[in-house]
Amino acid sequence: MLTSAPGLVMSLALLAVLESPTRSLIMEAPKGVQILAEAGDIQASCRNELRLESKDGEISLDATRIRLLGLLDGKASSSSSSSGPRQTVYEVCVCPNGRLFLSQAGTGSTCHISPSVCL
Repeated sequence: MLTSAPGLVMSLALLAVLESPTRSLIMEAPKGVQILAEAGDIQASCRNELRLESKDGEISLDATRIRLLGLLDGKASSSSSSSGPRQTVYEVCVCPNGRLFLSQAGTGSTCHISPSVCL
């Protein structure tokens, strides 16, 4: 069901699609917008950038597992060592511009900024 302050109410049956094939689509509300899927998934996709922004608060990712797919793999530092057959462990590193990348973990931090990853 979609509602607004002046009294507009739209009841949606099984499937609702909001689309604008040639222009932007904006959903705004002074007290918030909530998207809820009680028994299914929520998917957001776009051609360029997908941005989550909080002006005065925080962005929380609350899940038993969070996957970051497609991260670049940085080079492990010379201090990282492998002795015997072990599971490869990575640390998530952050470039000064905010880009995330993976580095094979060692005994200390292996996050070393390299131009090939952080540009």
